Amino acid sequence: MSDLHVYTSLWAMQPHDPTGVKLPFEQVCEMVAEAGFHGMAIDLGASDISTAHAVRPHMEKHGLTPLIVAFPKTIESLEDTLHMAADFGAPFVDVIGQVMPIKIEDMVPVIETWMAMSDRIGVPIQFETHRNCVTNDLYVTLQLLDLIPDMRICADLSHYVVDREFWHPMSDHDLGLISRILARSDSFQGRVASRQQIQLQLDFPQHQKWVDLFKGWWREGFESWQTRNAKGDCIFVCELGPPEYAMTDAQGMEMSNRWDEAQVIKSWVQDIWADLKAKP
Repeated sequence: MSDLHVYTSLWAMQPHDPTGVKLPFEQVCEMVAEAGFHGMAIDLGASDISTAHAVRPHMEKHGLTPLIVAFPKTIESLEDTLHMAADFGAPFVDVIGQVMPIKIEDMVPVIETWMAMSDRIGVPIQFETHRNCVTNDLYVTLQLLDLIPDMRICADLSHYVVDREFWHPMSDHDLGLISRILARSDSFQGRVASRQQIQLQLDFPQHQKWVDLFKGWWREGFESWQTRNAKGDCIFVCELGPPEYAMTDAQGMEMSNRWDEAQVIKSWVQDIWADLKAKP
């Protein structure tokens, strides 16, 4: 039987709310566990290996599973991260590849080498849809998926909404392109974007059309995942980043409480998952 496991991000918890206070790892892990999250993503782009090792015992104490997010700047450097992920017990490594050839034919061997490395070490990898990396552009990523049938995606669609500056309502053509991404996605990340902003406040009235769009994508992604996976866990990461991802006012104060919003998104996706599982 398949299940949905909802994580949050250590990066999103440092700080976690408009106070700007960075809480000790022990307190962060206690909060995350008590709120019902299954695990926490450790972002090696926002922190470092020493931070990962420092937070690990607190995650283990509170029963949180670590997910490793890697930003390899060379092909070879991913290997150490894969070994670390195996030691940490991470379900997979989320790769935001910083090796970025210009030509598509030069990207393919980079992706295939990382995939072969993953197979050899025995730690699965997924390539996150993310700006400033090898999957930076939606069109390029779709070409990579066509050329590499086994390439799997971690879908953070906020980056493509900004990257392509999609108009709302989106055209059937553009929605079809996103559907092609979702059909190859094995995990998902939770943030709502607009064509100009990477991270919107969830309860502002002017943002509701974008909230509805992302809810629909998460439903579509889950439905596709459930069709392809009779067992195992689907991972969804609530990743609401601190400033400058989070918008701020003239005094530099965040305009919403991201910790509260993460729990709202968690509730949304759990309801979507349960609704889909209840259907015959």
